[in-house]
Amino acid sequence: MINNVADLVNNITPDIYKKLKRAVELGKWPTGEKISKEQRELCLQAVIGYEQIHIPPESRTGYIPSKEHTHCGSQNGEIVIDDETINDDIQPLSFK
Repeated sequence: MINNVADLVNNITPDIYKKLKRAVELGKWPTGEKISKEQRELCLQAVIGYEQIHIPPESRTGYIPSKEHTHCGSQNGEIVIDDETINDDIQPLSFK
């Protein structure tokens, strides 16, 4: 018996995944019957959950390859301003 979303995603087979993904893409089931908005949303959630476990990131739905961050002078997690390197450590906020 499936008790939660994790159980559901773990029980999706590759064949079911392909059918759900296709249904989301086309807006209809393999039988040709149109899927409702709610069904489409649930199918997409199942597809994304399956991909998180079984599909490499670069092959997942909605994947956008990252680009090197160069527009503000950041290099390897450090900020460079006027040739001076500032360590970009995350500091907790303190409210006094």
